[in-house]
Amino acid sequence: MSLSGATILQVIPRLDTGGAERTTLEVAEALIAAGAKAVVVSAGGRLEGELTRLGAELIKIDHAGTKNPIRLYGNAGVFSRIISGYKVDLVHARSRAPAWSALWAARRMKKPFVTTYHGVYNAKSPPKRFYNSVMARGDVVIANSEFTAAHVRQEHPSAADRIVTIPRGVDIKRFDPDRITPSRRAALAKEWRVEPDTILIVLPARLTGWKGHREAIAAAALLRDRPGPSWRMVFAGDAQGRRGYVEELSELIASHSLDGRVAMVGHCDDMPAAFALANIVIAPSNEPEAFGRVAAEAGAMGAPVIGSSIGAQGEIIEAGRTGLIVPPLDPPALAAAMADLLDRGPEGREAMGAAARARIRERFTTSALQQATLAVYDRLIGRPA
Repeated sequence: MSLSGATILQVIPRLDTGGAERTTLEVAEALIAAGAKAVVVSAGGRLEGELTRLGAELIKIDHAGTKNPIRLYGNAGVFSRIISGYKVDLVHARSRAPAWSALWAARRMKKPFVTTYHGVYNAKSPPKRFYNSVMARGDVVIANSEFTAAHVRQEHPSAADRIVTIPRGVDIKRFDPDRITPSRRAALAKEWRVEPDTILIVLPARLTGWKGHREAIAAAALLRDRPGPSWRMVFAGDAQGRRGYVEELSELIASHSLDGRVAMVGHCDDMPAAFALANIVIAPSNEPEAFGRVAAEAGAMGAPVIGSSIGAQGEIIEAGRTGLIVPPLDPPALAAAMADLLDRGPEGREAMGAAARARIRERFTTSALQQATLAVYDRLIGRPA
């Protein structure tokens, strides 16, 4: 069955920045291009305007991400009415709390149900494992990496034959070095106070402890007095209200006498330009990344990336050729990797970045993600629920 004329409902708590949110938009775009109708239920957020400009319909529910059991059950009724009113053919849930409501509604309305594991969920107790299990109850369970797929098989063995691995993709039209104008680079360099001939090291992630900012500061301290080219490290990411963590990082920067070398610059709206400006990108996560969007997007822009040895970053970074891999929670190893890339000089870093760009274009594109996801929809809609 062709998807032309079909209606697909995606459910996600909010539409702020993040891998799950961006994938929601990418799949909506592909659906519309295929002649289908894309409907999204969410509380909205930073990306809602972009979603509607694509031609998708956003249904805003303020408590779309609620964990309150009573509201979860109430949302199932809301979702059922949406499925009926919009003649929805398939429901795709991208987060646990709304997935429960979406599952109940899809089963009630006899519609196929798909889930995507965008992250690796901890389960330290039976109730938490049960709560997580909704993401393994789809007719198809999409995993965003082989690492995530292995996690799902381990945690939910009964889902093993329903898992489809579809890696996150990079929009290589947006993340294209040739499309970054000198003015975009200059504007960002001015905003971030990056002087000419200064090596820029970027850690692009929201400000939360597991993304490795503490370790990056400790590694920067080890490089502070090292002879060689001048460098500046920038943390580009939203604090999302974590004032205590921001204060802690500020104190660490000051205590290591790094005020002129390490800066927190907040959210960046132009990540392609940020990666184009960067000479080195670091993603020293101390918990596993389910995919590793930073490594993929920076690689697409020709920037060498230093990633952690845990999680899925090793599926994206080919160690020694397209980037470097270091153990988590290991500032000396991170410092040594940064020193390695500093010592390679412009030519060495550019060669590694070129290899990274070729790898991303071959294996991790938005187009591949879109085609694979729509193939899942097409297969499920074509069979009885």
